Amino acid sequence: MIAWLRNFIIEPLRESEEQHRDDCADADGVDRETLCVLLSVPFAVTLREYLNLGESLYSSLAAVMPTAWGQELLTWTTAIENQEIARLIAWTLAQTLSFLILPILVIKIFLRRPLTEYGVKLRGATKGWWIYAVMFLVMVGPILFLSSESSFQQTYPFYRLRSSEPLWPRFLVWELLYAVQFVSIEFFFRGYVLHGTRRRFGPYSILVMTIPYCMIHFGKPLPETIGSIGAGLILGLMSLKTRSIWLGALLHIAVAWTMDGAAIGGRSDK
Repeated sequence: MIAWLRNFIIEPLRESEEQHRDDCADADGVDRETLCVLLSVPFAVTLREYLNLGESLYSSLAAVMPTAWGQELLTWTTAIENQEIARLIAWTLAQTLSFLILPILVIKIFLRRPLTEYGVKLRGATKGWWIYAVMFLVMVGPILFLSSESSFQQTYPFYRLRSSEPLWPRFLVWELLYAVQFVSIEFFFRGYVLHGTRRRFGPYSILVMTIPYCMIHFGKPLPETIGSIGAGLILGLMSLKTRSIWLGALLHIAVAWTMDGAAIGGRSDK
């Protein structure tokens, strides 16, 4: 067990610390990467919190579309049965703009680095896959236990099903959009923030990333917010080890879909 801990956990942290020392020794002048990343993080988190596209998004789209198409779009978004999915489409876009598009622009325009340096690579992504599987299995029990709690029911799923509304098409379309925004979250925190600061902070970049990651969970049920600290640390370690975000994104999606399914199941049991 001690040997496993050393090889699987301690060794990658030690390697990251050594690389951090080498990078700092070779540094000349201002660390532009760390500066750009840390300045953009509070801006992205704030943008995500306050960017309320909603009706303004669809009005703007309708204004630049042919009149008939624009009117059809507005009619669709204001129909009672479509208001919920329209709201969540706008929310997903805000998430994607804040946590995916913005950091990509910073990487490409200001840092001029390949995205593969920020966890967007497949090689080595499955290394330690069983850790992600264990994390998922560990989370399933508490999810099922809490699924009937009022705070859980009031939060999940984000798409509020109307009475007698079938899951297809709107709810299942939302679940696909939900998955897309989790890719954005993993890229931002375990990719952009983590790998954008590891040259300066070494393994401590995991802690740097975990702070804002926990904060975006404020307002959610307390167990989930506290759990995000542990999840951030473990997923950060795995991203540091594998240099990839993809299994972390897959885990996030699997947990989210399980939570939504448990919430619907808990509601129907009453």
